Amino acid sequence: MRCPFCRHPDSRVVDSREAEEGSAIRRRRSCLSCGRRFTTMEEASLQVRKRSGAAEPFSRAKVIAGVRKACQGRPVRDDDLALLAQRVEDAVRSSGSAEVPAEAIGRAILGPLRELDEVAYLRFASVYLAFESLTDFESAIAALRSEAAGPPTTRDGPARPVPRGAVDVSPVIGTQQVHSR
Repeated sequence: MRCPFCRHPDSRVVDSREAEEGSAIRRRRSCLSCGRRFTTMEEASLQVRKRSGAAEPFSRAKVIAGVRKACQGRPVRDDDLALLAQRVEDAVRSSGSAEVPAEAIGRAILGPLRELDEVAYLRFASVYLAFESLTDFESAIAALRSEAAGPPTTRDGPARPVPRGAVDVSPVIGTQQVHSR
């Protein structure tokens, strides 16, 4: 590593520590020529391959900017967007590849955004998935509704059906209900 003070090409590592939650390494170095100390940050680069074929470094800021447009007018805080961008980066980096297609970034955004705000999810998905008709929106909304409804559950797991005329002693509600059908 070249010394930023005297431009000498060699330095000695004095200390190394993880930084930015393990995604980077902070190294304290000492120049072998002038003896001055300086800090370097080493981070594994992650390149995004765009549809045009061009590659650019992954940017959390670009993820946040894209998602912020979908969240406009929604009750989503900047902290939520920063956390979403971190989750997206973690998901993409977990692939182990140094270069990922832009489509993978979009797919990685969909899940956390869906958990964060369903309306923002629909807005983002409509652009990312190229919705072309009202039917596309209706299908996406139906999928959200079916997942939100899901099977009935209790604190102990899935609810079991109660036979006709039986007494349901529900641990969640704590009351007895007689079912007649």
